[in-house]
Amino acid sequence: MARQFNRSERVAGQIRRDLAKLIQKEIKDPEVGFVSLSDVEVTRDLSHAKVYITVFEPEKAAESIKALSRAAAFLRHRLGQELRLRHVPELHFLHDSSVETGGHIDELIAKALGADKDGDEKTLADTEEPDRE
Repeated sequence: MARQFNRSERVAGQIRRDLAKLIQKEIKDPEVGFVSLSDVEVTRDLSHAKVYITVFEPEKAAESIKALSRAAAFLRHRLGQELRLRHVPELHFLHDSSVETGGHIDELIAKALGADKDGDEKTLADTEEPDRE
């Protein structure tokens, strides 16, 4: 049986697509930086939308979120022109740190594998028996 998508999920998907285009093409604020929309969650009554932003320069995440929050009214207005909705949800921008977390986990795994490999080589060298002739 196919999964049925409710209206708020369909609206969230459309907002994500349209908002990504608007941020890329119409926001000229240099404080926004290089960002990507990772997800949009819309409440059931379509009054609020949480927009999760991935920032590729983690040290500038707070600046980017503030800049997008300042542009929220403009973006909401432009979304109203694009979408066929009576009421466009209020936009709340949040930082999505999953990329940074994933990179940190990758580093930890690589470090653990490197330490494990070094430990195996030392163990093999210690357990080898001398050649008997």
